[in-house]
Amino acid sequence: MTETVADAGRSRPATPDLRGFRRWTRAWLTAPDRGAARWLIIGVFLLTMAQVAIQIRFNIWNRDFFNALDRRDSAAFTDQILVFLALAAVSMVCSVYQLYLKQLIQINWREWLTRRLTGHWLRDGRHYQLEMGDFAADNPDQRIAEDVRVSTELAVEFTLGLLISLSTLIAFIGILWSLSGALPLALGGIAFEIPGYMVWAALLYALIGSSLTYLVGRPLVGINVRRTTAEADLRFGLTRARESGESIALIRGEADERRGVEALFGKVRDAVRALMRSQRNLMWLTSAYGTLAMIFPTVVASPAYFSGAISLGGLMQIGAAFGQVQASLNWFVDNFPRIAEWRSATSRLVTFTDALEDLDELHSAREIPTITITETPQGAEERLAFEDLQIAFADGTTVIDGASAEIALGERVLIRGESGSGKSTLFRAIGGIWPWGSGEIVIPPRDAMAFLPQRPYLPLGTLATALCYPRPPADIPEAEQKAALERVGLGALLERLGDEERWDRVLSLGEQQRLAFARLLLHKPRWIFLDEATAALDEANQDQMMELLLEALPDAAVVSIGHRPGLDAFHSRTLHLVKMEDGARFARPRRTAPERSAARWRIIRRSPKST
Repeated sequence: MTETVADAGRSRPATPDLRGFRRWTRAWLTAPDRGAARWLIIGVFLLTMAQVAIQIRFNIWNRDFFNALDRRDSAAFTDQILVFLALAAVSMVCSVYQLYLKQLIQINWREWLTRRLTGHWLRDGRHYQLEMGDFAADNPDQRIAEDVRVSTELAVEFTLGLLISLSTLIAFIGILWSLSGALPLALGGIAFEIPGYMVWAALLYALIGSSLTYLVGRPLVGINVRRTTAEADLRFGLTRARESGESIALIRGEADERRGVEALFGKVRDAVRALMRSQRNLMWLTSAYGTLAMIFPTVVASPAYFSGAISLGGLMQIGAAFGQVQASLNWFVDNFPRIAEWRSATSRLVTFTDALEDLDELHSAREIPTITITETPQGAEERLAFEDLQIAFADGTTVIDGASAEIALGERVLIRGESGSGKSTLFRAIGGIWPWGSGEIVIPPRDAMAFLPQRPYLPLGTLATALCYPRPPADIPEAEQKAALERVGLGALLERLGDEERWDRVLSLGEQQRLAFARLLLHKPRWIFLDEATAALDEANQDQMMELLLEALPDAAVVSIGHRPGLDAFHSRTLHLVKMEDGARFARPRRTAPERSAARWRIIRRSPKST
């Protein structure tokens, strides 16, 4: 194999965070299932404009209120109080509904993106291939659950904040320009004036603050990525310890698990401490900057007040207008730590989606060799066949080389081979979840196939849900469910079909394997693939399950992986995978391509008597 999916993923440049997020935003706003997203955005925009208009009116009120105080005009003072109450009431209504619509946008966007990513991840074995391949997209569950939330919520916050800041800036910069007038200066004997000098003072003040904030806070983005990754690894380690509690307790592995958890937390601690140091440095700057901003506009405008050019109300109006302009220009300074958090979450999401797209390219790109899966056309005779099949790991290491075989409907075939010879990987390739390799596999219709791994998967929910999986329990009559349990020796569970438990913990592995055979009785597949599916059963129970299977589904094809000698009696022939030192060979030697790996395998077809 000349190129693998890992090579393909590394050859494609990573999508920049912002470009990737703009792509999701555009896809959401144009998707048929976007819901009322556009109307919600329009509503937030209109409420924001109303808020800006109210702030402009508050600025005028500020002037009139302090002028009434300066004139000691009690009637005008009372009128301004009433005006204030009216403005406050309208502002409160706009603020409440603006917040409500903003939160609706956040949850709708998060729901849409979560559904999209989950659908892409849990499709055609992508979730499994992502774990097996060489991808920098660890902990996909954390990325979907946490990073989607942070990315969407903060994106809406930032967009709304920028809209408010920009609108406020446009509105109040004109007010500040007209109020501040011209500042007379003399330089080198030349007299001149700076029109709207308070505007230029605000711009200069904001430019200095934003530049210093960026320089001091720039490390926050990388540190946040480290912290998010470390937190996700810690949660995964704790979850893994909880899920493997029985095994850990039996072998007294608690001390080692504690060391592992402490090491994971050490990475969290180091990242948090680095984040604290960076935030501390940034806090020195923003604290001084914000404190100075409280008095800066009054000091700059005070010469005009002392000269009698403006009244006290005018001074307060200028100070308020300057504060609005300054707050708008300081949006970057105020939000830089949250921007860093958003960038880290978005970066992890972009990496995740890039990995999924790499897998899509692997399946669709002709220049990258992959295993071709061809489903038997409708109406044609069903069969399972693979010709010159090469199966490899994601890094290109060959597992099985040059395998060819054909199995017809109704046959019972046992696949044998020493551990590590690729038997289970062959099943994964047949199931369509292992793309790494080359050659072609002709499979029967997918809905006619059923796979039973050594440890069956039992979903969360009721026993009926676990029994009927992946079909909903409502599709199968309860009488048939009970009959299937009775036939596999799980009659004690007949009255617990509606109970919700962690059935993967309640049932022993042997009971779980018998439950999987009960599924077969309910689903009645025409093709059955057993991967050590009776390994937890004693020989008598194994024989009972196999006899039941062949009796209940006599026309089904059965392809098994197993080591027990007793399995031979239930199969008509055996395919034996043998690891050969000199390379992959069939019963008849054949020339192999020079680029194939040095690890070779041979497939020999034998009868059950010869095993």
